[in-house]
Amino acid sequence: MSGMSTRHILLGLLATGPSHGYDLKRRHDERFPQARPLAYGQVYTTLQRLVRDGLAAVEGTDSDGGPERTTYRATDEGTRELSRWAGEIAPPAPFVANEIFAKVVVTILSGGDPAAYLSAQRAAHMERMRELTAVKAAKGADLATVLSADYALNHLDADLRWMSTTAARLTTLTAEVDAA
Repeated sequence: MSGMSTRHILLGLLATGPSHGYDLKRRHDERFPQARPLAYGQVYTTLQRLVRDGLAAVEGTDSDGGPERTTYRATDEGTRELSRWAGEIAPPAPFVANEIFAKVVVTILSGGDPAAYLSAQRAAHMERMRELTAVKAAKGADLATVLSADYALNHLDADLRWMSTTAARLTTLTAEVDAA
């Protein structure tokens, strides 16, 4: 199994010591501030699968005067799996599935205005870039937040460069799409 995976992220968080689902969700959302926050249901379902697969084990339960909480720990097998996954080189995408390009082509096919679509998409990207720039420039932003925002900003910038190149080639692209 390669790629970003909730199971491996949770194993990584368990590598620091036993924890319960609530803490794992909170720590995930703190450590990966620009990632989609985990839902509690996703955390507990993933923990159950980790236990089923022998990668985590139940350490115990406690209530501390509140609801009962189950504490989980990584097993030796889980630690080995985490080490294996973390050491894998993330392969470049073998196929480039570009939703923006697909929408440009579909807009051409349906007789729409691909230049207007690209302009609107560019505006949406620019707005997101302003939001991310504000996030990383915020007083007290930690390095994880800054690095996550930088990663997203670089991807958005690449999209913007691609959109400019595509906009400059729309006449040729439209002729090719219409001829096919």
